[in-house]
Amino acid sequence: MSKVPLTVKGAEKLRAELEELKSVVRPRIINAIATARAHGDLKENAEYHAAKEQQSFAEGRIAEIEGKLANAQIIDVTKVDANGKVVFGATVALEDIDAEKRVTYQVVGEDEANIKEGRISIGSPIARALIGKEAGDVVIVKAPAGNIEYEIISIEYI
Repeated sequence: MSKVPLTVKGAEKLRAELEELKSVVRPRIINAIATARAHGDLKENAEYHAAKEQQSFAEGRIAEIEGKLANAQIIDVTKVDANGKVVFGATVALEDIDAEKRVTYQVVGEDEANIKEGRISIGSPIARALIGKEAGDVVIVKAPAGNIEYEIISIEYI
C-alpha cells in the first residue's frame, strides 16, 4: 500500500483522537456494557444494544485511525526546501481575478481537508493547479461552474 501524505498537525490530531478513544471512550463503553448486563435479560435490553453499537463504532474508528497513521507519510512543511513553490503543506494566498476576492488555503492530505477551515486536499482541482507554481503566477482551475483564474499572492510554509 502506498504512503498517504499527512501534515504534522494532521498526524497530531489523529493521535489525539486515538488516545481519547482508547483511554476515555473505550473504558466508558465497557462500563456501560457491564451496567446494562447487570440489568438482566440481554435480548430486550436497549441499553446493552446501544452500548454494543457504540463499542462497534469506537473499535472501528480506532482501527481506521491506526491504519491511517501506519500508512502515513508525515511531512513537516517547515523543514521542506520548496524554493518558493507551492508544495504539500504550503499555505497559499490567492486572489480570484474575476471576483477580486482573496482566499487562503493550506494544501493537506485527503483526511485533513476541510474547506471551511481553509484546508484543501492535495487531490482537489485547486491544489493540483497550484502545485509547483510560485507567487505571482496565474493558475486556471477547472471547476464544475467553469474555469476560475487565481493569482498566487503569497506562499508560506507554516
